[in-house]
Amino acid sequence: MNLSIHSKSPGFSVDMLSIPLKIGQEQSLFDKLFFGKLDVPEEIPISGYQISQNGIEITHYTEGGMEGLSQFFDLELFPLADAPGQIPELYISKKTFLLGTDKFGRDLLSRMLVGMRISLSIGFIAVLISLIIGITLGSIAGYFGGKVDVAIIWLINVTWSIPTLLLVIAITLALGKGYYQVFVAVGLTMWVEVARIVRGQVLGIKEMQYVTAARALGFNNFRILSRHILPNSMAPVIIISAANFASAILVESGLSFLGIGAQPPVPSWGGIIKDHYAYLLMGKPFLALIPGIAIMSLVMAFMLLGNAIRDAMDVRSSN
Repeated sequence: MNLSIHSKSPGFSVDMLSIPLKIGQEQSLFDKLFFGKLDVPEEIPISGYQISQNGIEITHYTEGGMEGLSQFFDLELFPLADAPGQIPELYISKKTFLLGTDKFGRDLLSRMLVGMRISLSIGFIAVLISLIIGITLGSIAGYFGGKVDVAIIWLINVTWSIPTLLLVIAITLALGKGYYQVFVAVGLTMWVEVARIVRGQVLGIKEMQYVTAARALGFNNFRILSRHILPNSMAPVIIISAANFASAILVESGLSFLGIGAQPPVPSWGGIIKDHYAYLLMGKPFLALIPGIAIMSLVMAFMLLGNAIRDAMDVRSSN
């Protein structure tokens, strides 16, 4: 976070002085991959520097051609440098912000990449939760029928009648604001379509001759459902899962925009739009347009993937 370089346009470059930090804490490879390094150096934007006998004196970067403040750093802060003259070569580099910086001077590209992890995680976990609930209830309703089917259909219709965003907001408020609560909230609202599709598939497949033969052989209901009916009804479920993945990304972005999704300092694409939507009228629309275009592109990618899977699994399509 460097306020001196806030809201810069894409392609902005500045010299950076890196000061190593030691936290004295060991990190596993898993922790580094998913949560980043804790001992990242402190970076200071500079407009100039001067070497002295005991270290380096830098001039902080400022806008508008104003003279920045000077600050001295001792040679002891730079462990790889044996002499002050080596500090610029080892610890000063030109950094280019390909997507610019946000209103706090943070690299927008880095926050977009970390925010993509949030969106993809929401999609995977929410779809997984919806598949577990939807396949379970849909298969039970379609296979057993009767009062069980009526009760599950009633639950499906009640859940379907509530607007998705309002239901997600209610669940989120009940579970509390946070990163993991959003996973559960989105997943609990997306199982309805899966349950309806699975129920319809099971209603047709359970009348097939091989299911009747399985009953005649004395197989129990669980084996008939898991080994004979569900494997033959998964094609439409796979297709709807791709669409649900895209819907989960949109719902999470909407929740983050409203302030009840992933909470700061965790970056999310919806949260980035929330922080910068006012800049659309302040001459720097890229701060809100870049995450918006990213959301649109990712959702379109999964919708196209769903269409491709549908065409590939359509037995009536020609080669």
